[in-house]
Amino acid sequence: MANVYDSAHDLEKALQESDEYKELKTAYDKVMQDETSKNMFDNFRNTQMELQQKQMQGEEITEEEVEQAKKVVELVQQHEDISKLMEQEQKVNALINEVSRIITKPLEELYGVQEQ
Repeated sequence: MANVYDSAHDLEKALQESDEYKELKTAYDKVMQDETSKNMFDNFRNTQMELQQKQMQGEEITEEEVEQAKKVVELVQQHEDISKLMEQEQKVNALINEVSRIITKPLEELYGVQEQ
């Protein structure tokens, strides 16, 4: 019988060895090595996390907060290294989502969930 945990650890290693992850790490390291880039990225992440936390707690997000978040996003999107990092994050997320679909396929088949 297959040990699911061993397979999960193998999958973790495969992710770390994937081109998508390596490119993400390179982009992340480049942003973190530049103080200005790092501060901009940290501000972006903090803004993102604060808004998500408010949503999860059922708090209303003000128009002012939405506008401030838009400004932060526009600023980081204009920064080449941060933009590249965000692009690489999207690629890794797409890979993880695809792997998740594969992993959950037996449950979908069991419960008869139809693909859309």
